[in-house]
Amino acid sequence: MFLLFRIVKRFFLLLLLLAIILPTYAAGNVYLTAHNAKPVKSDAIVVLGAAQFNGKPSDIFQARLIEAKQIYNQGLAPLIVTVGSNAAGDRTTEAATGFNWLKKSGISKRVLLPVALGRDTYTETQSYSKVLKEKNLKSIIIVTDEFHCLRAMTMARDEGFTTSCAPAKTGPASTENSGFKYLVRESGAYLAYVSLGRHGIHLTDQVKN
Repeated sequence: MFLLFRIVKRFFLLLLLLAIILPTYAAGNVYLTAHNAKPVKSDAIVVLGAAQFNGKPSDIFQARLIEAKQIYNQGLAPLIVTVGSNAAGDRTTEAATGFNWLKKSGISKRVLLPVALGRDTYTETQSYSKVLKEKNLKSIIIVTDEFHCLRAMTMARDEGFTTSCAPAKTGPASTENSGFKYLVRESGAYLAYVSLGRHGIHLTDQVKN
């Protein structure tokens, strides 16, 4: 009986230890990636969608689009892919909103490719992956929020892409403005994805802002 008690005690101590170590490890990786991610020359730039209002990008989305324009103008990729479908009641999609914003800001529509599918990180990744694989493109720069870089890159790498991230350093989702709450949420989402795969993505997936 005493032996059984010791085994059960050790089991629960192990669970407690894992409950502390794994979230801390995930948060550390998310934080370090957010502060060290840099884009490298690639086949395409992928701008992950965020909220839009009848064709006007939210502040978070606009920060991503500004970053995409900057790295395109630096010559880091010849193509910009905008991703994201529409929510119920929307008259347009995130992909179309991003396409139009970039075109109005001076980017030629010949280098813009809207992919109007996906309502979360996982489904957006699945959507642009299919399109880019059909074009035989193998390397991408993901443009998203700083704390979102690690999970977005992990999903893309799982699809076989060589991936870097160009984090939007301005706007309400930047590390300077979003703070600890976004880090905790994204660490949970990353941990859910790497441990449960697609079955865990809806537990703590990125909230569109």
